[in-house]
Amino acid sequence: MKFGIDRLIADPALRAPLTGKRVALVAHPASVTADLTHSLDALAACGDLKLSAAFGPQHGMRGDKQDNMIESPDFNDPVHGIPVFSLYGESRRPTGQMMSTCDVVLIDLQDLGCRIYTFITTLLYVLEEAAKTGKPVWVLDRPNPVGRPIEGLTLRAGYESFVGAGPIPMRHGLTLGELGYWFIDHFKLDVDYRVIEMEGYDPNIGPGFGWPIGERTWVNPSPNAPNLWMARAYAGTVMLEGATLSEGRGTTRPLELFGAPDINARDVIAEMQRLAPAWLKGCLLRDCWFEPTFHKHVHKLCNGVQIHTEDPARYDHEAFKPWRVQALGFKAIRSLYRDYPLWRGQEFKYEYTAGHLAIDVINGSPLLREWVDDANATPADLDAITVPDERAWEGERQAYLRY
Repeated sequence: MKFGIDRLIADPALRAPLTGKRVALVAHPASVTADLTHSLDALAACGDLKLSAAFGPQHGMRGDKQDNMIESPDFNDPVHGIPVFSLYGESRRPTGQMMSTCDVVLIDLQDLGCRIYTFITTLLYVLEEAAKTGKPVWVLDRPNPVGRPIEGLTLRAGYESFVGAGPIPMRHGLTLGELGYWFIDHFKLDVDYRVIEMEGYDPNIGPGFGWPIGERTWVNPSPNAPNLWMARAYAGTVMLEGATLSEGRGTTRPLELFGAPDINARDVIAEMQRLAPAWLKGCLLRDCWFEPTFHKHVHKLCNGVQIHTEDPARYDHEAFKPWRVQALGFKAIRSLYRDYPLWRGQEFKYEYTAGHLAIDVINGSPLLREWVDDANATPADLDAITVPDERAWEGERQAYLRY
């Protein structure tokens, strides 16, 4: 199969509309060709393109910013002699001055298929600024590594943020290129938009179910996205960023596990199984110990739960529900330790968003938190408010599927 960047590099006819235009690239460390050449270098080597600028999203073009909410500076690329503008610095969207450096913007970002992963918000912001300035935007499409499944509550009005670009569920099941079409329609953007689609991509084929295992090398799109298994769990474990529990930052398996010094992981797993065994299908849970080298509970021994999706014989792509698994983990802890200080407080302005608890910013509403904290609320109650959102999105996204 070929990703969008590989098709563009291989086919001069696809590049023909770019001849004579100043081209800017939005990219990060995972923006690579099949032979792991960075897309910026590959485009420069074409000879018929004029690279004039580049943009780096959260964590930087180089992917050097390890933690969340660490801004990146602008810099000049030492190889190509072009400015590299940060879209996670003084501004989260391209300024007029940035847009003046190019005639067309190419976006080549590996996404994780989750609403909160900020690269999709960067896509929206670029589209909005391109609409204002009349600049075309091309997405060089890449796989959604977690495939087509849909899960989670839809973001409610008033909870928009850099981790909540629009009213979509936590797992949206679209590629970045497909999502761009939805953004344009939903926000009524007048922008010249084109997707260089992948060739030979089928998100329903195992064992990857979205990621072409054995055909393409995984490169971290952000520092704590080290493998496909993290990507599979991420739509659930990302909620830990709004909790006091460790999400495994500072370990070698970030965002595949959760824990703290003051919980008993075996008890938590047993309570999860008691509350909603059907929500745990498709994966394996294992109690474990870890000591983060940075971030929450740094240098403290934590007891935790690891979510395993690596074994093809035990992983069930359709059955695995990472958002529900993590929600159930919260519910089990609340059940076992009624007064546990589970949520990070108002003083923690997640993605610089004031006025809401971080867990609510992440979920796009207080509904998940309220369900966890309500001692009388059952798993069926969460399904009752979530399943209608999931079904509505399944119908809405149908027009935007390209694979």
